[in-house]
Amino acid sequence: MGEDTVKPEETAEAAEQEQTTEIVLSDEEVQKLAKERVCPDCNTMQDAEEVRIRCLAEMENFKKRLQREREEQFKYATESVLGDLLPTLDNLQLAIDYGRNLEGCENMLIGVEMTQKLLIEAIERHGLCQLGEKHDEFNPEVHEAVGQENCDEVPEGHVKHVMQRGYKLKDRLIRPAKVIVSGGK
Repeated sequence: MGEDTVKPEETAEAAEQEQTTEIVLSDEEVQKLAKERVCPDCNTMQDAEEVRIRCLAEMENFKKRLQREREEQFKYATESVLGDLLPTLDNLQLAIDYGRNLEGCENMLIGVEMTQKLLIEAIERHGLCQLGEKHDEFNPEVHEAVGQENCDEVPEGHVKHVMQRGYKLKDRLIRPAKVIVSGGK
């Protein structure tokens, strides 16, 4: 080892000393710094204190905003993955609808329905819920009307037929339900 080698204990000790170094300023020096660097218009310690309090308040607001953004990001972190699964759910529903019209597909239909049920349960555990049920009252915030038909069985202004389910992640709409709305009698 050469003479220039620094022992780890020495660097840790030096770092600790750097962290604990305290700067002590007189009132005159603080006032001078307040005038020169913080606020050129400050004439008194009271003005400098007001500037310091404002800066602390801004820092607190900044911390709160970062915390809110972090919580929002965590809350909706699964949005893109769950959104990518929506076409799979749509295709499973199409397979079920088609299989109900064919004889000889009962066993396959049971398997597809079980798969759909498991997938829906999994996405619901992550906060995704389905939108768009027959007979729901039409709500433009969660439904997209693709047509209107007169119908005796379904009251006017209610969903007559769901063309494509909609989905909501917690309180955020991922996709509106595409529906046909009853126009009355």
